[in-house]
Amino acid sequence: MTSVQQFFKKYGWSYLFITPSLITFAVFTLFPVVWSFVISFQDYSLVRGGTFVTPLWANYTTAFTMLNGIFVTSIRNTIFYTVFTVTSNIVFGLVLASLIQPLSNRMRTFFRAAYYLPAVTSALIIGLTWAYIYNAQWGFATYLTRALGLPPIRWLSDPDIALASITLSAILTLPATAIVLFSAAMGAIPKEYYEAAELDGANPIQRWWNITVPLLKSTTLYLVVLYTIASFEVFERIYIMVPSGVGNSTQTIVTQIYNNGFKEFDFGIASAQAFVLFAIIAVVAIFQFRAFRSDVEY
Repeated sequence: MTSVQQFFKKYGWSYLFITPSLITFAVFTLFPVVWSFVISFQDYSLVRGGTFVTPLWANYTTAFTMLNGIFVTSIRNTIFYTVFTVTSNIVFGLVLASLIQPLSNRMRTFFRAAYYLPAVTSALIIGLTWAYIYNAQWGFATYLTRALGLPPIRWLSDPDIALASITLSAILTLPATAIVLFSAAMGAIPKEYYEAAELDGANPIQRWWNITVPLLKSTTLYLVVLYTIASFEVFERIYIMVPSGVGNSTQTIVTQIYNNGFKEFDFGIASAQAFVLFAIIAVVAIFQFRAFRSDVEY
């Protein structure tokens, strides 16, 4: 009996349990991704199929030059949104988790549950809520500006501030995942570190900055990558708050992919843009891993 036969005789039955998941992954994830990559090199139609373009990278070139470089604008808008939302999510999550950590177990559990509620709320509901808040006639934001004696602000119709308004709505939506994960990670840090620092005369701020923050690098890395991917893929919030767009000021990479794929039915260009997005996220993730990786264990 060969080693392969011995392996399957001993472990083959266990693979039966994961076979349904592997088949589902292959059919609904792996195959569509591979097929999308092939389509990115084709002039593809649902009716007549696809033919490879010449040169093969023509769709990628066209993606950056079509409509006076709107895809480049969408990349710039996406980066703007990502930088501010990821930074705020990490900072607010870390600060809020630090504030609830000294509380009793019951109170920590209460605040974790309360802060996590936005994470289980539909993106549709959140987007509609902020659209009402920004309503130019009777929205809450408009009411505040009037109460302060400020001139009317076209939050979602002024191309100069529309993207900033959407970004602000994302910033003011509490980072539920960051709060919960940071809080759990803080609870795992040995108290001996803080006791030793206190004996050395370190104040609470110094203990937080020199012990808590460095020991949370692994959690910070995970959250930074997670929020970066989510921010680069932003679509629902923008599509709900400004369905018709505000010129090119609110165009992002995913809205461009959606427009080309499901409005213009230009699947070759849409697929090329999707893989450009994948490449951007991969490069950013590599830099993030280099910046936040930590060999510290506790």
